[in-house]
Formats: sequence, C-alpha cells, structure tokens
Amino acid sequence: MSGMSNTADFIATVHPYDSLPQDELARVAGSFSRRTYAADEAIYDAGDSLSGLYLIRSGRVSVTDCNGDSVSELGPGNSFGERGLLRDGAAVTSARAAEESVVLMLPRAEVMRLIGAHRAVARFFDRGRTLSERAPDIAMLKVGDLLTRDPQSCPAETPIIEAARIMREANISSLGITRDGRLTGLVTIRDMSNRVVAEGRDLNRPVGEVMTTDPITLPPTALGYDVLNIMLESHIGHLPVIEDGRFIGMISQTDLTRFQAITASAVIRDLAEAETVAQMAQTTARIPRLLTQLVRARQRHEVITRMITDIADAVTRRLLDMAQDRLGPAPAAWLWAACGSQGRQEQTGVSDQDNCLILAEGTDPAHPYFDELARFVSDGLHECGYVYCPGDMMATNPRWRQPRNVWERYFRDWIDRPSPEAQMLASVMFDLRAIGGDATLLAGLQQDTLQMASKNSIFVAHMISNALKHRPPLGLIGGFATIRSGEHRHHIDMKHNGVVPVTDLARVYALQGRLTPVNTRARLQEAEAKGVISGSGARDLIAAYDLIQTMRLDSQAHEVNTGRKPDNYLSPADLPDFERSHLRDAFVVVRGMQSAVGHGKGMLG
Repeated sequence: MSGMSNTADFIATVHPYDSLPQDELARVAGSFSRRTYAADEAIYDAGDSLSGLYLIRSGRVSVTDCNGDSVSELGPGNSFGERGLLRDGAAVTSARAAEESVVLMLPRAEVMRLIGAHRAVARFFDRGRTLSERAPDIAMLKVGDLLTRDPQSCPAETPIIEAARIMREANISSLGITRDGRLTGLVTIRDMSNRVVAEGRDLNRPVGEVMTTDPITLPPTALGYDVLNIMLESHIGHLPVIEDGRFIGMISQTDLTRFQAITASAVIRDLAEAETVAQMAQTTARIPRLLTQLVRARQRHEVITRMITDIADAVTRRLLDMAQDRLGPAPAAWLWAACGSQGRQEQTGVSDQDNCLILAEGTDPAHPYFDELARFVSDGLHECGYVYCPGDMMATNPRWRQPRNVWERYFRDWIDRPSPEAQMLASVMFDLRAIGGDATLLAGLQQDTLQMASKNSIFVAHMISNALKHRPPLGLIGGFATIRSGEHRHHIDMKHNGVVPVTDLARVYALQGRLTPVNTRARLQEAEAKGVISGSGARDLIAAYDLIQTMRLDSQAHEVNTGRKPDNYLSPADLPDFERSHLRDAFVVVRGMQSAVGHGKGMLG
C-alpha cells in the first residue's frame, strides 16, 4: 500500500496525471508496475513490442534511434515509448538505463482507457495537435480575442473637454468612466454630440454628468455572436468588456467591421489599387494584425503562411507594374522569381526578401533597364517591410540577374563542384517560384536540375550533410538547449532550430525523389506518396512540422498582441507542461529523421 501511495504522490506531480481526480489518480497509481534497471541495461530495443508507457521514477534513461544515434537523455518525470505504443505497438527507438534507474510502466490498456476518459490526457498524447480545418466566423470568436488595444478611461470628475481630448488623441469613439479600475459609466461621440454640443453644456463640467450609467457589458468569454445580438437588439454601438469587475476593453461596431475587413483578400485588393509605394506600406502594416486574427481563428499554419505569402506576391507584382509604368517596355523577356520562404509560400510575420531575375538567353544582364527594375522593386519591398536580404540574395545583385543559360550553368557548377557555398546556394535556389514576368523562363529548369542533381551521389551526400547542420534544440535530461547569452537568453530559435531542419529534410527528399513541389509540407506529402520515406515516418515528421510551425506562429501573434515586434524566439519556460512536452517530442522526431537520412545516404564530415 505504501508503494502505491508513493507512486500516487509521484505521478501527482507529473503531467497529465496531475489533472486527474483523486480516485482516478489512485486507480492509475495502482496500475503502474515498477522495475529497477542496472546501469547500461536495455529497457527495450527498436522494433520490440511495447507492453505499455514508461515513466522514469529515478535515474536517467538514454534513448537512441534505429541507427544507434542519441535522440535524448531523460530524467525523473519524463515518459518514453508513447510514439510507438500509440502507433502500432512497436518501439521506434531503443531505451537503455544510463545509470541505475527505477522505471514505472503503465499497461497499454490503461493508457488507452485514460485517453478515452479524460480530455487532458487525450490532449497530452495527441502529438499531432489537431487543429480546426477552417476558421470560425466572427460570431464564434470569443470577445477577448476581438480586443485590439488597452482600454482608454478616465474618472467621472474629468472635465468634458479633457475627456474629448483623450478620445481625439486616441482616435476612439467611446471612453470608459472608471473608479479604481471599475466601470461606472460610458461616454461616446454620440453623447458628446447630443448631450454636450446640442445642449450647450459647459465643457468644464464633469464628464460623469453626460455619461451613460450602468451600460450593458460582456465578459471576455462571451462570443462575437453575443456582441452582434446585443448591438442589434439594443441599438448601441459600444460594449464595455468586464473581467472580475474590472474594465479590460471596449468592443465597438467599428472593431467588428475592422476585424472582418482585415483579410488577405482585402489587403491584396488595397495593394492592387495603391498608387504609391507609401500607400502600399500603409497596407502591409496591417499584416501583423492579420496574422493574429488568423491565429486566433485557429487557421492551420499552412493556410496562414500561404495567405501571408500571397500578400508578398501581390506587393511584388504591384511594384513590378509600377516599375514598368516608369521604365517602359523591357528590352527582352524576363522573370522575377522568389526563393526562400516566399518561394516555398511559407512566410510568417518575420520575412526578408530573397529574389532573382531570370532573363531571356542572349540578354545583356548589365542593361540599365534591369538594374533599375531590380532596384525599384527591391527598394519598394524594403519600404513595405520585406527587408533587404542580409546575404544579398536579391535581383539587385548582378550575380542573381542573369540569362537563363547562365542560371543553368550555375546549377550545373554547383552540382559538379559542391563546395559549402554551392550547397547553400543550391538549397536556396531549389525553392524558386515564378512571381511576375515570363514564367516560361523557369519552366523545366527545376525539373532538369533535379534530374541532374539526383544522379550525382557526391552532390546528394553534400546536400544531406548541409541539411544536418541545423539541429533541433534538444538538451540533456529531457530539456531544451536554449540560447545561453544575449538578448534571447533562455529562448530557442524556432526558425533555424525548428523549421529549417524540417525544410532542409524535405528538400533532400525532393532531390532524392525528383519531386517538383516547392512547399515543405507538400514535399513531405509527395515524399510519402512516392515512397521516398515511409508512411509512418512521413506522418510523424508532418505532425512534428505542424506543431513547430503552429507554436512559432502562436508566439508571433502573442508578441503582436502585446505590442512587440514579432520574432522567431520562444521561451520553453513560458509554455504549459503539455505544450512543452509536445514541442520536445516534435524535436525528437526531427532529430530521428535527420539521423535516418544521414545514415541512409552517408554523411560527409
């Protein structure tokens, strides 16, 4: 009985068991078996049938992949074996005690019962983090998700003229009247017109004399549907939002209109109608708010990044049109192509520009027309928020403004002589996508290059080696390898150590299978369909990629909502236990797939 009690006390500190009611916790504690493993003793090997889920009580456990490469080292409170257990019951890794260790094991039947009976447990083990396939409309969003700024308020004793100035300077149409953070009334532009101007009231009188007392309010948990109904039924245009008695925000009809208007289609429409680059920059300034709206609406990450990229495409095409209006007809056919995240249609709230010009054969790349075209578009992109590429991979660089036959030679040289620079350049240029101009100049170039590259085993090996340079940020004893110093200390780089490793793997699969998709997720799906990687491996990697990208976008949206500029850095310490566990498992999957591709084709180094 004391052993079960000790187990219950222990698992009560471990997620997701800490969410169970006391009677359920006692039952689960009694279902765990307990075994002590000597140092270096095998717990299970890859391919073994798993009897249940393992949980470390004390000691350390080393987990390796099927190639013998270290995946992670786990300590007390860490679970292992769940991926294979919940897939087909066969272990996908090997586990060995790194020192004398006490390991608990929960039988598979009990694991499945818990998943079916408790939502928190099911959510913890749902490593795919299922997302809604489509966004709900505004009626289904919570009021708290519609708030866009900190509320403006003043005491009832404030002079009317001062209250009016507050509203003017904040560019708002309503003002909360508060005392000690609690709402006592509301004054609107309409009140100022009807109760002040129309009645000739003294502007130095207290604003409390013209406010609406006891206004209708809503909690942040109410739905947009409630806002719409109340506004229609009560003929009002402003609703204060109250939480625990405190005034936390204001919803107006203008907010609802603005929320519905900030769509990718509306932004693209406004870009197409813009007459100047400055007008375009004002339009692209809405992108961060669009990003947060899409994240709050639970859109899938690939939908969000596609919409954000569509805007970048629209900006580029509008700039190309403006440039041609200014410069006149081009002396030869040309194509503006994007590479990098824009080429893959995977842009987020943080994007620089990566582009090039492919010219018709026989065209002089030094012709002033193309230099001016490239400069105008690149400068315009920079002004619209797509900053200059730090590596100068832009059409303004004469190296990346060449006739098609030169581009063919570039790829051929990179493949024949795969230096470190060649690996990097080939990786970027494999992601080319036509944006504006004559798309036939790109047609066939990618396919021909894939055919040529896939036949060169040395180049493929170099590309694999290059793809393994960015490693998931896994640390010892079940933690993360965070940045140790500087501005982003204790954070992880979700781009270079999260997304880039998967992007690089997908590019290698595309090379090995001569796959034409450029988008990372599409490459992974095509790699599975064509048998380049196993179905289980593809599904695991896609689920890991989905989680990493989703959490990256969630973090960027949070930064925008708190008034900060979005970046790619995330603090694991700020995540709830289950999200931190899921993210770590996603990184484990990525590292395992890196190991597989490295051993499958050989590594240089």
